Amino acid sequence: MKINSVFSKALLFAGTMFFTLGFQSCLDDDDNNYSLRYPNALVTVKSDADGSLFLQLDDKTTLLPTNVKKSPFGDKEVRALVNYDEVDESSGDYSKAIHINWIDSILTKPIAPDLGEENDKIYGTDPVEIINDWVTIAEDGYLTLRFRTVWGGRNKHFVNLLLGQNPENPYEVEFRHNAYEDTYGTTEDRLVAFKLDGLPDTEGKTVKLKLKWKSFTGEKSAEFDYCTNKSLTPANPEVAAVRSKQDLK
Repeated sequence: MKINSVFSKALLFAGTMFFTLGFQSCLDDDDNNYSLRYPNALVTVKSDADGSLFLQLDDKTTLLPTNVKKSPFGDKEVRALVNYDEVDESSGDYSKAIHINWIDSILTKPIAPDLGEENDKIYGTDPVEIINDWVTIAEDGYLTLRFRTVWGGRNKHFVNLLLGQNPENPYEVEFRHNAYEDTYGTTEDRLVAFKLDGLPDTEGKTVKLKLKWKSFTGEKSAEFDYCTNKSLTPANPEVAAVRSKQDLK
């Protein structure tokens, strides 16, 4: 991820301390085992033709869980944080066999429709900071973002990704945030993932995906490497708005 801004970049890189997401495990874990407290992968939760669970780790790597057969999120495809261990078992058609210790979904959304003059009213113009972190990445047909803003706890915040209005760059998108006037409180981080199937097919080439957003110090942008055909996502999967935090939509 390459950051471009005419303003200070200090907030964007501030801190690498793990952010609280209120993880909810689908399995029992050992609170005394430090290694189980934090995620060790960001994945896409998918199901094969017979409904069996598998995880897409990156554009090339798939994981077959040996201890969970069906998705805890139903038939919805979502991005998720997971803590897993590799196991010495057959992975079949998949890259690796794993044991899931816990898994927690991220709010996963499609690109929002362009409402023209209503964009600012509906999608908002409230500022955020996009955090340069291992979970801020474009892969497997998704743009996953860790972002930071102020939360007062009064209203759910509304976040969306819009197609850019740059006729010279079809791979330009814009992050929007509507706090619904819930702008006084504590500064906290959240995660959100957007499915990028609304972008033109890159036809196997890696292009620069440009993300724009309004920060607390002005307009900023970042670039990500993006390739449509490296995703193993089935055609037109249903995207679920499943999340662990209830203050985001």
